[in-house]
Amino acid sequence: MRKGLLALTVVGLLAANGVAGCGDQLTSGSAADGARKPKIGVILPDSKSSARWEGADRRFLEEAFDAAGIDSDIQNAQGDKSQFSNIAEQMITNGATVLMIVNLDSGTGKAVLEKARSQGIATIDYDRLTLGGSAQYYVSFDNEAVGKLQGQGLARCLTEKGARKPVVAFLNGSPTDNNATLFKSGYDSILKPKFDAEEFRKGPDQWVPDWNNAQAGVIFEQMLTQTEGRIDGVLAANDGLGNAAISVLKKNKLNGRIPVTGQDATAQGLRNILAGDQCMTVYKAIKDEAKAAADLAIALANGQRKETGQTVRDPESGRAVDAILLTPKAIYADDVADVIADGFVTKDEVCSGEYAKLCATAGVN
Repeated sequence: MRKGLLALTVVGLLAANGVAGCGDQLTSGSAADGARKPKIGVILPDSKSSARWEGADRRFLEEAFDAAGIDSDIQNAQGDKSQFSNIAEQMITNGATVLMIVNLDSGTGKAVLEKARSQGIATIDYDRLTLGGSAQYYVSFDNEAVGKLQGQGLARCLTEKGARKPVVAFLNGSPTDNNATLFKSGYDSILKPKFDAEEFRKGPDQWVPDWNNAQAGVIFEQMLTQTEGRIDGVLAANDGLGNAAISVLKKNKLNGRIPVTGQDATAQGLRNILAGDQCMTVYKAIKDEAKAAADLAIALANGQRKETGQTVRDPESGRAVDAILLTPKAIYADDVADVIADGFVTKDEVCSGEYAKLCATAGVN
């Protein structure tokens, strides 16, 4: 199995700075003070918006914590803000010394992080930055770069289809997710100049609350109706939203004719690409993201504070947050084999049944 598919911008810096070595001691809530046994709590957001949370993040985080012999408690809020807060309270009460969260929205996340901080618990924002929050670290991908890859991908696919002044519709992610804002900033930076030059035409542009795939299907069906079917390309912010659009296109016998983007390199997204229904996706090596976050959490659980060599600016508070940002990769049909070879999804998940021949054609061995 091939390793290192992606060039990581900061993971190497952690090693250089000695993730498992000596560092600044945390003032409380650590194993160093002898008061509490190291225990890491992780709150995942849901299992509906993307298959990654339960299918990849949970698995890779558990593997890393188990390998280090650190107690962990990984729970999923299933899109419920009250449940998110309740899980956090439970983890704090049960002795978590590090809390890692993927917020559902910044308001809920901010309250949870502040409660943890007040109890001397080290905190990490995982994948999504909590705006106005107090997390000590942020581990994610370069999310504007993700959006740029999506914009470049859609432009490439429209050009390959020979579309003349194509109309582009947008299915953005959740308006409460800062990542969705960053993705949009990225793809807008690629597509706006094309709109300004009248190479492309801008069509409907809507946010999808809570990344809800079912709602995305309704929204996209309304877009098709409003434009009388005059949509030539769909910038969908992830594979779930993309698949929702593709389902509507199939119903209208338009699939394969209208390029659709995605993100997360899910098995369904890769199948859609092999079938010609999806233009591309963006692969974020979740195993590497989870490992970087787990290494950092383990260091914090052992009372060590690390330098990452990078910061991101919280746009709400202006605070510089120590960060680890990894590099994403665009995936087209010819690249599907790379995702499988990297171990993110299995060949059986992607290439079973009617997709076996498509996989063989794409060089998936």
